[in-house]
Amino acid sequence: MAEKNGFSDAEREAMKQRAAELRASKGLKGAAKREREAQACADAIAAMEGTDKQVAQLLDDIVTELAPHLDPKTMYGFPAYAREGKVVVFYQPASRWNSRYGTVAFDESAKLDDGPLWPTAYAVLGVTEEVTQKLRALVAKAVG
Repeated sequence: MAEKNGFSDAEREAMKQRAAELRASKGLKGAAKREREAQACADAIAAMEGTDKQVAQLLDDIVTELAPHLDPKTMYGFPAYAREGKVVVFYQPASRWNSRYGTVAFDESAKLDDGPLWPTAYAVLGVTEEVTQKLRALVAKAVG
């Protein structure tokens, strides 16, 4: 429920998580920072349940295979994968917002441009062969 400041409880929690992420990485550089962020990403996936966990793990597996140069991290508590500090792709779990579906989303550094209009977020209801192949193609194109 939104309060006077306009943010819901879930939004305030996400902001707190982001602040905690930034504090946890403060002062860390290079390999130590990457290791800390990779562990936070793994912990975020491990904490999920059901379909959210399946989709997040699938995305992690795909990124690890097709784009090992992307660094795993978290963004507002979501598993995310970045190139040179800029997030390329992340998973937003349905459970976080009490939503009907989780989303795999691509940030503006993803190379998905296709004319004047293209999708940047995909609702995922479950892990299927079709979903797996689509996400593989999207990640491959995004890191192009």
